Amino acid sequence: MPLSPPTDESLMCRYRDGDAAAFEPLYARHRGPLFRYLLRQCRDRGAADELFQDVWLSVIDARDRYEPQARFSTWLYRIAHNRLVDHWRRRPSSATVSLDDDRAADDAGLAEPFAVSDGGADPAVRLEWRQALDRLALGIDALPPAQREAFLLRQEGGLDIDAIAEATGVGVETARSRVRYAMARLRQLVGMPKTTPAGDFGTGLTPDEAPQP
Repeated sequence: MPLSPPTDESLMCRYRDGDAAAFEPLYARHRGPLFRYLLRQCRDRGAADELFQDVWLSVIDARDRYEPQARFSTWLYRIAHNRLVDHWRRRPSSATVSLDDDRAADDAGLAEPFAVSDGGADPAVRLEWRQALDRLALGIDALPPAQREAFLLRQEGGLDIDAIAEATGVGVETARSRVRYAMARLRQLVGMPKTTPAGDFGTGLTPDEAPQP
């Protein structure tokens, strides 16, 4: 019977304790989702590259102090959230977008295409999904910033509601509301079909397109 792969937390503990090789699979698991989260939040490739490097350097710098008190992904995205807050604070006031403003929609977005594995679907169905996923990319960029972040943490980071609340420093009900309103808004804006030909979808950026540390 094959062994289960090591958990993120065990890999990080091994890295903390001097096993440098443990960092590689940990990084490989999270680099794509983390980079897409940062890119869709700041919508600037150069800024996303810089933030991405900064987050991983923070992980490396904090390895001696790491204790698995929460899931590694929650800890990682908490670091990323804090770096994004710092990023917005450094921007000129006329360009600042608040991560805590659930009312103001920010429509100055980067609309990276989404991709879906067709699984041999009919070309007409594939075209319908391509168009729907293009609308989804635009819809995500049009979400209020805090709702967009909650949605991305759920879809890209794989965080549950409790972890989203912890990563962003808000209450559980606030996190739940942000995810719920984001999903409702996207359904209204995008008109997504109920199921995909392959059962899931993802952004057009592959993990290999994320920069190396």
